[in-house]
Amino acid sequence: MKNNTVVLFVIVLVSIAIPSLIGVFLFSPYKLEIDYLWLKDIPAFNALINSLTAVFLLMGRHYARQGEVLWHKFFMSFALFLGVVFVISYSLYHATSPSAVFGDTNVNGILEHSEEARIGNIRFFYLAVLLSHIVCSFVVVPFVLFAFYYALTDNIEKHRSTVKYTWPIWFYVSVTGVLVYFLASPYYPA
Repeated sequence: MKNNTVVLFVIVLVSIAIPSLIGVFLFSPYKLEIDYLWLKDIPAFNALINSLTAVFLLMGRHYARQGEVLWHKFFMSFALFLGVVFVISYSLYHATSPSAVFGDTNVNGILEHSEEARIGNIRFFYLAVLLSHIVCSFVVVPFVLFAFYYALTDNIEKHRSTVKYTWPIWFYVSVTGVLVYFLASPYYPA
C-alpha cells in the first residue's frame, strides 16, 4: 500500500508539473536568449514525433490484440519515450520562441483585421482542433502513466480497463498534433 501511495504521488506530481511547465513557457513574455538555427525546426520535429507516436500506438494496439505481449510492450514503451522527448522538445521551443499566430501572414505576432478576414472560418476549425488537442493532451498524461504502472506491476485487468479510454485519447492527441502543425506551419517565423 505504501508503494502505491508513492506511485500515486509521483503520477499526480508529473501530471501537474508537465502542463504547468508548458504553460509557463507558452505564456511567459520572456524567452530564453538562445540563438541556434535548429530551434526553428522544432515544430516540424514535434510533428514527426507525433506521427511516429501515432504509428507506434497503432502497432502496440495491433500486437496487444494478437496476444504478442513483447511486441506490444516494445511499441508502447517507445510511444511513451517519444512522449517524453516531445515534452522536452516542445518546452525548449516555447521557452525560446514565441508561438505562431494562426493567420498571421506577415508573421509579426499580431493577427490584424485584414489577415483575419483573409483566413476566414478556417481559423475557427484550427482553434477547435488546437483547443481539443491541448485539453486532451493534459487530461491523458495521468492515465498513460497509470496504464504503464499497471502494466509494469502485472495488474493486467486495471491496465486493460485504463487503456480502453486512454488509448483513443492518446491517439487523438498524436494525430491532432500533426494536424495542428500542418495548419499552423505557414505562420511560423522563417
